[in-house]
Amino acid sequence: MHELSVVIEVVKTVEEFARENGVTRIGKLVLQIGELSSMIPKYIEDCFPCAVDGTSMADTKLEIEILPGNGRCRPCGEVFNMVANRGACPACGAKDAEILSGREFMIKEIVAC
Repeated sequence: MHELSVVIEVVKTVEEFARENGVTRIGKLVLQIGELSSMIPKYIEDCFPCAVDGTSMADTKLEIEILPGNGRCRPCGEVFNMVANRGACPACGAKDAEILSGREFMIKEIVAC
């Protein structure tokens, strides 16, 4: 489960940002995770309490936004959700798509309290 090490790095990054900006408490952290990324949102949620335990973020609420895994069909140009359509273009049936979004893993927002 590589999610724990990733979440620990996120916590370090957020704590460093808070120190540099004079923020003493963080009320909420918002992460964006793409449907096609290697991160599993449920595992991120499960790891978060362990990653923040004993840190200045111990009381921070985690919010996760899922970003759609969209692709553009190379043969016909249709834009579609790769997950919902199992990688096949709903317009022509081709399984040849350029990934447009869905691989992201980002810190979207840090809310001080």
